[in-house]
Order: sequence, then structure tokens, then C-alpha cells
Amino acid sequence: MMLSIRQLQSGYGRIQALHGIDMDIEAGEIITLIGANGAGKTTLLMTLCGKPRASSGQVFFDGEDITHLPTHEIVRRGIAHAPEGRHIFPRMTVLENLQMGAVVTPPKYFADDLERILALFPRLHERLDQRGGTLSGGEQQMLAIGRALMSRPRLLMLDEPSLGLAPLVVRQIFQIIREINRDQKVTVFLVEQNAFHALKLAHRAHVMVNGKITLSGTGEALLADPAVRAAYLEGGNVAFDRTERRA
Repeated sequence: MMLSIRQLQSGYGRIQALHGIDMDIEAGEIITLIGANGAGKTTLLMTLCGKPRASSGQVFFDGEDITHLPTHEIVRRGIAHAPEGRHIFPRMTVLENLQMGAVVTPPKYFADDLERILALFPRLHERLDQRGGTLSGGEQQMLAIGRALMSRPRLLMLDEPSLGLAPLVVRQIFQIIREINRDQKVTVFLVEQNAFHALKLAHRAHVMVNGKITLSGTGEALLADPAVRAAYLEGGNVAFDRTERRA
């Protein structure tokens, strides 16, 4: 098992956001986590990266307990995070942003890694000397993913990569995620509100409600689940059943 999460709890001060999360991710998978705003999805990814710290529970990566490691050590072990809102460096050029992603890897890999990323994102190749803040939303998302990939991760965590993007760009982003998983053999943990695209892409998926995993199954099974469709695919006006179950 690549990543194992056991009874993970986390939050902000007195506000508890995660309530005993259990999850496993195997090498080579695309795992999707869906849920409403405020469900705790982003907090889970951030806790896996060390900020905020878990208040209890454990996280294992390749059998090693990484729960209390500093963030840079977690990255060195092969976990990369492209956060919600992209958070690129707007005053830096595209190339400088990609260089920042490579700070944890030996310099001898930089040229090959840069070539690989620019082949994956040809638009970035055209804008290497352009400041990140002047890129379109879709291009900034490509840059955020590319920067994360420059750390040579084995597990790539993506938080809302389709947020605020036009439908055509969303399809491009999801196709790129598929290629990263299939061609570069990178395991993907995808947090996404676009449930339709996310579940179509996923090997396995989970639904989070109020800091708890309430439903787990294959992406195909959750896509066909009436409760999931009512809550996340058909207008999202139906409260999701919080009873924990498997599809």
C-alpha cells in the first residue's frame, strides 16, 4: 500500500474538520474525493502535507509513519500537492515557477524533467519567459500541476484543478491528469467538486460529508449511485445521506 490513513483527525484551533478518516491509496491508482464546500476535503490534503498538523491518527507512506514530518520532508519522500487556487508565484516567470518545484530534486534531473513537463503542457513552453500572474486561468492550473510534477512525485495530490475554468479547458485538464497517471505512472489523489468528470476518471472514489467518509466504491459505481447523482450530479439540491456505506 502506498498511502494509508488511519483514524486521522485535524482542524484549526478548536474547530475540528476531520473526524477519524480511514483511507488507502495503492500505487498506480486515481483516487477521487468529492463532497460539498466545507466538507473537509482541502483540510485532508493539507494535513497529509503537514499543515495543519494531525491532532490524532496516523499517515503512512510506503510503510513509514510521516504524520509528524515537516512538509519539505514529506515532499522529499515523493508526495506533491497542487493546491486549490493554484498559488503559483505571480511575479516569477513560468520557468522560475518550475524551478521552484524542482528544489527538492538533484540538479542532474532538471533538464529532462523540464522537457517532460513542457511536452505535457505545450502552452507553458510558449510562455517560459512570461510572468505567471499574466497567464490565463487554465494556463496557471497547468503551471501549478507542472510545478508539482517537477519534484518527481510518486503521489500527486490535486485540489480542485477544474475550479473556475471553461468547460473546454476542464476537459483538457482531466485528460492531462489521465496521461500523468497512465504514461508517467504517477498515482493521483484528486479532490474535485466536478463530480461527473472526477468519477469518470477515478479507479476508486470516496464521498466526504462533514469531515467523515460516508461512501466508498469504484468511480463507476458512485457515478451510478442514485444518492450521489441527486446530491452532486443533478443540481446538488439534495442532502447526501451521511450513513456510511459502500457502493
